Amino acid sequence: MFLQIEGLLSAADVATATRLAQQAHFVDGRASNPHNQTKRNLIADLRDPAAQQAAQLALAALQRSEQTVNFAYPQAIAPPQLCRYAPGMTYGAHTDAAFLMLGQQTLRSDVSCTIFLSDPSAYEGGELVIYLGSELVRVKGVPGSALLYPSTTLHQVAPVTSGERLVMITFIQSRIPDQQHRELLYKLGELRALEGLKMEWQNRTQLEHVITNLQRMWSV
Repeated sequence: MFLQIEGLLSAADVATATRLAQQAHFVDGRASNPHNQTKRNLIADLRDPAAQQAAQLALAALQRSEQTVNFAYPQAIAPPQLCRYAPGMTYGAHTDAAFLMLGQQTLRSDVSCTIFLSDPSAYEGGELVIYLGSELVRVKGVPGSALLYPSTTLHQVAPVTSGERLVMITFIQSRIPDQQHRELLYKLGELRALEGLKMEWQNRTQLEHVITNLQRMWSV
């Protein structure tokens, strides 16, 4: 299960992040995954001040996003990182690493997130391709939108043939580590939001009882 969020970043936020990307220092993307021969992109150096400002902007948006909280149950979020794809660049099929080092701390990647900055009309190719069994889902989000999906998902970035694809990526450690448990809680939460006020109070109370105690049972 994955979630598209429209307007995670405002138009002003997108403009700021894009401007910071123009100022930031980028390095070979394989610096973060040197053993993957299919990774051909550029990533911002997180020590760069402009890259750090962009990371804080995107992190704040994720932290205040009710949709992100309800879907991912964030316990920790890695600093979002700017990624650039010029013509010929791509990232072949892969599954995100299970653990990331954040200073002296280890973050377990339960949910992956791509935040789109470039207008889809500004580049050809470059779709985020999600493998769902034998089906492929291609996503080319509008500026400011985000896609959240389980980090266990096989996915790739299709080759960019013209223009430039600019995104930010990050990884979330969830308080609910089991993917199926998160999906069930999300669906129950959606049911509560859509139907809860129509229920008799006793039934709504029972639903709240189930959700709350499942959260308690499945959290770490």
